[in-house]
Amino acid sequence: MDATPQSPPDHPPAGEGETAPGDGGRPHPAGGPRFALGTLTILRVRVRRWDRAAGRAGMCWAPLAGLVVGAGAGAAGAGMVVVGAGTLLGAVVAVAVPALLTRALHLDGLADVADGLGSGKPAEEALRIMKRSDIGPFGVVALVLVLSGQTAAAHALFGHGWAVGAVAVCLAHVTGRAALITATRRGVPAARPDGLGAMVAGTVPPAGAAAGAAAVVLLGAAVGAVAGGAGGLGDPTGGVGAAVIGGLLGAAVTGCGMVAGEAVLRRCRRRLGGVTGDVLGAVVESTTTASLVIAAVVVGAVGG
Repeated sequence: MDATPQSPPDHPPAGEGETAPGDGGRPHPAGGPRFALGTLTILRVRVRRWDRAAGRAGMCWAPLAGLVVGAGAGAAGAGMVVVGAGTLLGAVVAVAVPALLTRALHLDGLADVADGLGSGKPAEEALRIMKRSDIGPFGVVALVLVLSGQTAAAHALFGHGWAVGAVAVCLAHVTGRAALITATRRGVPAARPDGLGAMVAGTVPPAGAAAGAAAVVLLGAAVGAVAGGAGGLGDPTGGVGAAVIGGLLGAAVTGCGMVAGEAVLRRCRRRLGGVTGDVLGAVVESTTTASLVIAAVVVGAVGG
């Protein structure tokens, strides 16, 4: 994930810390969504600014990119189920679409981080391994486990209905991108001086990171409450009690997903000294996968 934006800037990248003239160091209103969508997806959204102020805003808007990717994945998977192609094929499509919509950006980062950490080398050597274009055995194993885990979880979720699967897939991808807000909080340094990681590392204020984490947990609670109240989580009668239980379970799905991403971040920070674009990609995939797996367990437990 240590790369230039998916859609290149209109002008050469600004130096670290530079801002647009006359804006007092604050990104333009449209800068955050542009940065998030242009950097984290293949959408042809022109990134007009490439500096740390824009990077901060972009990371705060990263869940928007997750919503776009997750909605596309959920809709595609649900569509396969609705037309009778089966829940397994629906799950495969739901996992393939995000890779297409991001050019496998985060998966590439996950594989590079697995190779770097798996090498057992000191930080500088591990970072050199991560920059190589090839994928080693640890990277292959990580990709197989993550993709198979996502597919199995989505398959189980679509088995409870196309709507359940679509919503869970979308929520997992929003949660995965929300983890970028906390991963780029102030106090988390860059592991090297160049790349996307250096652009966004340490840019998000602690209050903003806490607000982002709280917002995604509340989103999970809201989704769970709606599903429970509508009778979609085991109790066909729904009601207030089912909504409360659903809200707690939904919060657990997103909250545990964020915890998994934080665990990966802390491991990389200890071993590598900070974050890189690859580390951010690994955090996204770890959070997304954990959210999907936990959702599958929760829905399976309460839905029979």
